[in-house]
Amino acid sequence: MRFLDSWWAELVYVLDILTFSPSSDRGLMQQTSLQTPLQYQASDYPIFEPPNGPQEGFFKCEYPRMKRYEDCSTHENRGCWLKGPRKEYNIKTDYENDAPIGIKRKYYLEVSNMTLSPDGVVNTEGKVFNQSYPGPWIQACWGDELEITVKNTLPCNGTTIHWHGLRQLGSTEMDGVNGITQCPIAPGDTFTYRFRAIQYGSSWYHSHYSLQYGDGLLGPMTIYGPSSANYDTAQDPILMTDFNHRSAFEDWAWSIQPNGRRPNMTSILLNGIGQYKPTQSEIDSGLKVDVPAKYSMIFQKGVRYLLRLINTSVDTTFIFSIDNHLITVVGMDFVPIEPYTNNSVLIGIGQRYHVIVEANPFEHSADENYWIRTVPAAGCASFHNPPENTTGILRYNASSTADPTTAMGKFALECSDETYDSLKPIVPWQVSNDSMKHAHYFAGLTNISGPPYYPERKMLRWDLHEDPMWLNFSEPTVLNLDTMDWDDHLVVVENDYEHETWVELVIRGANLETMPDRLVPRVAHPIHLHGHDFALLAQSAETYIPGESIKHVKRDNPPRRDVALLPAGGYLIIAFKADNPGAWLMHCHIAWHASSGLALQILENKNRIRFHDKKALEQTCTKWNEWRATETCPYHPFQDDSGI
Repeated sequence: MRFLDSWWAELVYVLDILTFSPSSDRGLMQQTSLQTPLQYQASDYPIFEPPNGPQEGFFKCEYPRMKRYEDCSTHENRGCWLKGPRKEYNIKTDYENDAPIGIKRKYYLEVSNMTLSPDGVVNTEGKVFNQSYPGPWIQACWGDELEITVKNTLPCNGTTIHWHGLRQLGSTEMDGVNGITQCPIAPGDTFTYRFRAIQYGSSWYHSHYSLQYGDGLLGPMTIYGPSSANYDTAQDPILMTDFNHRSAFEDWAWSIQPNGRRPNMTSILLNGIGQYKPTQSEIDSGLKVDVPAKYSMIFQKGVRYLLRLINTSVDTTFIFSIDNHLITVVGMDFVPIEPYTNNSVLIGIGQRYHVIVEANPFEHSADENYWIRTVPAAGCASFHNPPENTTGILRYNASSTADPTTAMGKFALECSDETYDSLKPIVPWQVSNDSMKHAHYFAGLTNISGPPYYPERKMLRWDLHEDPMWLNFSEPTVLNLDTMDWDDHLVVVENDYEHETWVELVIRGANLETMPDRLVPRVAHPIHLHGHDFALLAQSAETYIPGESIKHVKRDNPPRRDVALLPAGGYLIIAFKADNPGAWLMHCHIAWHASSGLALQILENKNRIRFHDKKALEQTCTKWNEWRATETCPYHPFQDDSGI
């Protein structure tokens, strides 16, 4: 009987992973089964639908190696996940060192061109996964292995896919950064990413090849697990982004011309849906706009909803709010935190928040319709014309079609992260005071010229350490570990650390020192580190003072995450444990700044790096180099940015 149960569960699982449902009106492609959803319970291990599963279709968690365990999440105890004869996996489990053992989940993603019109204006330069924008929702359960095959059908672009925020513990070659962890996947070629989800929460996957994600090459990802506060049900992920009617590649090429300047965005999208209002001159010139209906959610009174908020922008920090509703924040990036309540939440580029909204407005609207707002933060956005921030509608009556009449709540509009003292991780870290000596990095501009940069004329480029980054697609760092003297433009910071030594970095957005040919303007930057969550020891809008600022750090359970905002003119002090040998990118997640070179590589304990399939990496490079030797694409030069 146990064999039949396992066989049937495996059959259902195979049907699950091979089939995607059609695109829903929320813009998310969802995994589903081919039959009516049913509960399957094996005789001695748990199979269950996660409490925060998809609104449509069917998804299940399965733990065949967790004999005599059972799922334990309830409406009044979302902190529990699995309990068994030896232990309980719950919100207090140290997931860095311990996770349940799930199953292998297989996905297939095909990268292709597609004409998009998410805000009513046609953009012929879209690049997408599986002919869907946003891309399909990748779902897994805490402890699962993922096997994701990517095929590139773009005619004149390579691609690599990054699984944002996932640590890739022991699997650096699966991080998806061309020029660092692999060569690009050539047109017509495929590459399979394999890694384990030891964290849980929500994130996104996106191309790390130049500016492709700005053209649409991104999608949501959820790893189901426990929550630090209780809820009844969940909404599908909510992706917020800025958007342009032109290709990001076109914008970038224009910006590096002698009279070029920072590109402006045109619209705000919520789950791939926006509403562009043309100017009178655009109307007079014949611009056609077919505006779609706004994104909407339906709530039932008294129900507690888990929302998964993800900022996938090119250049914009957003303030998310729902008129007349409170928001309880329970998770940031992949880190569960002590719940706190506010009327809005600040979400930087690449950041994610899990929040709970109770369907009980503190001030009722007569028609029970309420605006969902994504407000661009002052100082962290650039739009051609300021777009409306009313990007969605929360309705209590599904048949209503009226626009809300509610007013925006009162909250700060300045660009920042959420309040530092509010961000208290459930699983505490203690950062010792005997860390490696601080390394200092400046988010600045260097006046530099000559190859390999394009154009070769002298111009200001963003950088983080000594030189702006410029990667060689054909020579990824992980396949050149015997290099003794790295080219300056690769910006490799190489160190050998004792295992789990704390490494501290000071990242500064202003300087007191004299730095010839270098400017450090007061601009905010969302800084993302690959391969690690980092402890945020300090975050300040004040100018860093050597010898003084370091005294004011928090080592007892500081906030931790994988993206933090470097305040304009201020500083960050971050720390990570040297427990994950690999080549890890650290960069600004403003796409224009990353393309300019605001990045570095941390080559961590290169002699301890272990490959799972080095031959596959080498074959990918061979196919990439063969394609480059014969391609006839109409681009000159082929590479005009850092590569990330």
